[in-house]
Amino acid sequence: MSSPVPLLRAVRVIHLYLGVFIAPALIFFAITGGLQTFNLHETTRGSSYKPPAILVKLGQLHKKQTLVVPVRKPQPPAALASGSPKGDKPHDGAPDAPAGAGANAKPTDAPVTKVKNLLPMKLFFLLVSLGLFTSTLTGLYMSYKYIRNTKLITALLIAGIVIPVLLTFL
Repeated sequence: MSSPVPLLRAVRVIHLYLGVFIAPALIFFAITGGLQTFNLHETTRGSSYKPPAILVKLGQLHKKQTLVVPVRKPQPPAALASGSPKGDKPHDGAPDAPAGAGANAKPTDAPVTKVKNLLPMKLFFLLVSLGLFTSTLTGLYMSYKYIRNTKLITALLIAGIVIPVLLTFL
């Protein structure tokens, strides 16, 4: 049986070079994913928050791989006053309620869905994005600290930055 040392050495070198090349993308996705966890890249109905343009663009690049943000149609004034646009609620095929049945209508026996507290999961995913960011930075540090060919490492790191930027504008 042959020695596993050459195979392990090859796997370690491949891991090093691929890791350095994709490190900028991992850092980008860790940061933008953390921001998206708390919806900092988009406006929500009923909120006065307007995200900075850079967060909107970065969120669009993260989710759709393009910097082109689609323009949303403004809501009609009647929809803004009622708080819900006309097409917001799903149509289940049942006929609409009669005109005079608004206040006198009996409540349906539809199950009430309990609103979940999403904050613990959002905090967990924020921790995951911080861990990915930190792990990637420490991996880059170790790639420079424990390897002799720093020119190749630097070239791969620069390529990992330049290639996605060029692909974004093609």
